[in-house]
Amino acid sequence: MASQFATCTLSSGPPLHPPTCSLFIPTAAKFILNPSFPAKGCEVVRRAKLRYTGRSVSGNRASTFGLDTPFPADYDMLIEQAKTATELAMRDDKKLMEIEFPTSGLGSVPGDGEGGIEMTGSMQLIREFCNELVEPKNARRTRIFFPEANEVELARKTTFEGAPFKLDYLTKPSFFEDFGFSTKVKMADRVKPEDDMFVVAYPYFNVSEMLVVDELYREAVESNDRRLIIFNGELDRIRSGYYPPFFYPKLAALTKTLFPKMETVYYIHNFKGSRGGTLFRCYPGPWKVLRKVGSKYVTLHQQEQMPSLKEVALDILPSA
Repeated sequence: MASQFATCTLSSGPPLHPPTCSLFIPTAAKFILNPSFPAKGCEVVRRAKLRYTGRSVSGNRASTFGLDTPFPADYDMLIEQAKTATELAMRDDKKLMEIEFPTSGLGSVPGDGEGGIEMTGSMQLIREFCNELVEPKNARRTRIFFPEANEVELARKTTFEGAPFKLDYLTKPSFFEDFGFSTKVKMADRVKPEDDMFVVAYPYFNVSEMLVVDELYREAVESNDRRLIIFNGELDRIRSGYYPPFFYPKLAALTKTLFPKMETVYYIHNFKGSRGGTLFRCYPGPWKVLRKVGSKYVTLHQQEQMPSLKEVALDILPSA
């Protein structure tokens, strides 16, 4: 797959040490892991790190990364780009961050893969992302939240077997689980004083999960030095009004309360069709609309603020 994309080389720069992180991973563990997915787990090769505390990102790396970052050739490059973008955002004191990309293939769109396999792919990539982002000596201060206790047990036996991260859960099963209901877990009871950063993984299976994320941010992040990353949360569902505000007023309200405080540090969304393309962003660079021409991606349009998916699909791509 790498041969059909433009490649990129990142200079190592000085080491940067980010805060430790806690992950929230919703309902993926209900599904059987896909053995064909290229998970690396603890065996992933650790690349040169940037130090987060007490060091600045030097020269060209800080000034050009994100501005000229190409579309990733493969998931290894994607993880490296997302990790570096996250580190730079934390250097800029961003407290709430979003990472979003497809897991069924870099050119895929939502729905191309079966839901359980997509979640499993995210789980495995999150493990690799945290292996890259978190120093081993701080891993015990990393808390991973799954939506339910039984999924925590499954994670310990599969993707996170042997991982030093702490595992916990986000919601409790309820009698009405088949209808999309679950019991929220009070975040004040789950967060521990030693927790430094949280990564919320794909909180879209149940509508209550993003409400818990909002509670987590307000109670455990907003007023202190912690960081929170939402990883593959499909937040475009909320942005686009997929959940009618009349039936989901609290969820819709997040676009005015939580989302304005969030920085999207890494993002890929593909559009299919004869005039298709890709919306791509790598912090601190601009939002770019790309189209694949031959073996490379070319930039059709760029802007500082995130365009809506409707704007990209109906205005930018057709006119390019």
